[in-house]
Amino acid sequence: MDSFFGRSAKPVLKWLYRRVNDLRLRWKMLLVVLPLVTVPVILMGALVGTIANRQAYRGITQTSKDDLGHMADFATDLINAHYQQFQVYKEDKKRSATRDLEALVNLAYGVVQAEERQRHQGRIDRATAMAEVRKALKGVSVGDTGYLYAMTSQGDLTVHVAQEGENIYDAKDENGRYFIREMCQSALRSRPGEVLHIVYPWRNALLGDRAARRKAVAYRYFKDWDWIVAAGGYLEESYEDLAFEKKSFEELKDRIKAKRVGRTGYIYAMTTQGVLTIHPDREGQRIYDERDESGRAFIREMCATKSGWIRYPWRNVGDKSPRMKIVRYEYFPPWDWIVAVGSYEDEFYREANKMQGRIVLSMAALTAAVWLAASALVLLVAKVLTDPIEHMIGVIRQVKRGRLDVRMEVRTTDEFGELAAAFNRMTDIIRRNREMETSLAQNEKMASLGVLSSGVAHEINNPLGVILGYAGYLEGKIDPSDPNLRYVQEIKRESKRCKKIVQDLLSYARTPKPLLEETDLNVLLDQIVDFAANHADMRHVKVVKAFTPDLPPAQLDPDQIRQVAMNLILNAGAAMEEGGTLTVSTYRDDEDHLCAAFQDDGAGIPAEHQERVFEPFFTTKTRGTGLGLAITKRIVESHLGTIGVVSEVGRGTTVTVRLPLNREEF
Repeated sequence: MDSFFGRSAKPVLKWLYRRVNDLRLRWKMLLVVLPLVTVPVILMGALVGTIANRQAYRGITQTSKDDLGHMADFATDLINAHYQQFQVYKEDKKRSATRDLEALVNLAYGVVQAEERQRHQGRIDRATAMAEVRKALKGVSVGDTGYLYAMTSQGDLTVHVAQEGENIYDAKDENGRYFIREMCQSALRSRPGEVLHIVYPWRNALLGDRAARRKAVAYRYFKDWDWIVAAGGYLEESYEDLAFEKKSFEELKDRIKAKRVGRTGYIYAMTTQGVLTIHPDREGQRIYDERDESGRAFIREMCATKSGWIRYPWRNVGDKSPRMKIVRYEYFPPWDWIVAVGSYEDEFYREANKMQGRIVLSMAALTAAVWLAASALVLLVAKVLTDPIEHMIGVIRQVKRGRLDVRMEVRTTDEFGELAAAFNRMTDIIRRNREMETSLAQNEKMASLGVLSSGVAHEINNPLGVILGYAGYLEGKIDPSDPNLRYVQEIKRESKRCKKIVQDLLSYARTPKPLLEETDLNVLLDQIVDFAANHADMRHVKVVKAFTPDLPPAQLDPDQIRQVAMNLILNAGAAMEEGGTLTVSTYRDDEDHLCAAFQDDGAGIPAEHQERVFEPFFTTKTRGTGLGLAITKRIVESHLGTIGVVSEVGRGTTVTVRLPLNREEF
């Protein structure tokens, strides 16, 4: 059976191998790398998920207990903040009440001063002034039971709501202190404008006080009348606001009760006698003797220890069976409260169960994300690796077709960059070798042509000279009306053409070294253009000069450049058989070169012929030798210059000669 499956699997594996082997490189990389990335992630995710799930059940209880502790601290801190805030609030109210008493004293003092000014001005007498002051001061109340009063420095009450006219110098407060004596003595020692203060316990029997209350008095001495003007009131009436405090306390309880612990847990508070002061639904009840499902008096334990942890079974209303509850409680000494936070343990593990599901989903999402990220990175890496290869393949294909001028782009310094640089060096070597081969072949051709030209010149020129001599003799002897004269003239013309061909061969094979001298290119071309314009082949052509003025002189051989210009001008004239315009222009190409351009609007040169126009013996003319442009190019190159052709069929041709200003620099 195993061998059967083994035999049947081999063709499948071979087919699969061939399919993978035929894939592009980037897809091969994707197929190989993705399993190496995703499989470990899946295995690691499963392992981490298992360990995390186990640790979750172990750590969730501790975490939840920490949360209970934090919640208990939160509630205690909230209650303490409320307590501290009201202490500060009461102190602020106390200071505010003191300032109010001081303002009232200054107001009463101002009334006394005003009446004294009236008396001083003679408008009223002192008795009338004092009567007005009494009337004004008695009409002012301080709080619910406080009032303004005045007395002399001997304790005689000059203004009072109930004891006016009495002497209270020896009056004592609830602690037996002679507070009136202190006020009188302090007033006599006070500085002008100084407001003095005193606080003492006082029980007013007329108001039905059962216990002493603290009373605050602000007073000021008016020396002209020997009066101590005072404003007094009970502190509790000045700064205590029971309604506001009750409202704030209710808001505190609402904030604490609104804070949920888990799904059903909550925060509550009770006194050390077991009376619930804060509770969602049992506030005000005494639970000191309550017991859990096992009969344990857990509330008594909490009241006894005041701070700690307690765990007990509890069945809430609606529960089918008791559940284990854990409570963290702390003691708040200022109010003798126990602040507690409780929650059921089974609610702790609900989060752990949710965490298990989240872990599975997270690992699936992580695997998908890793797969996508790995795919993107692999494709990116594959692109980085394969793009240079595809570029190299494209260049190699062009080189294979003979394009040795194309080059690989060297963008990096890695192996691809080194390979591209090596390939470029190789193509440069091949191109130089081909150029050398072409040059050697050309040199051999030139050497052979030189030998041939010398032999032709020696062997052909002599017979041609004889033929031309006899043809000239016959031309002079034959009557112009003789029809045979045209044959003699044809013999003479063709003999001259043969002699010119031989001369061109000699010129091409033995182009002399240029004799350089400083030459004004504009002046030279101006002479040549004027001469060529009168040539028989140029009578139907309009020649236009477009010379750039003030060109610097260049080192040239005037005779050879004259031959170049004549060849190019006559070629342009031959290209415009039906007439046209030839524009000869000069300009400075850069700091080191001058250019002469010959632009015609003739028939133009086909694209397939443009690369061959400078080859020896290549011509498109029916009677040309194909050596004129070849000789022209050799002359330009002997000047270390360049010549180029730009042509379009039907639009014309532009030939540009570029010559160095100073040959020695090149």
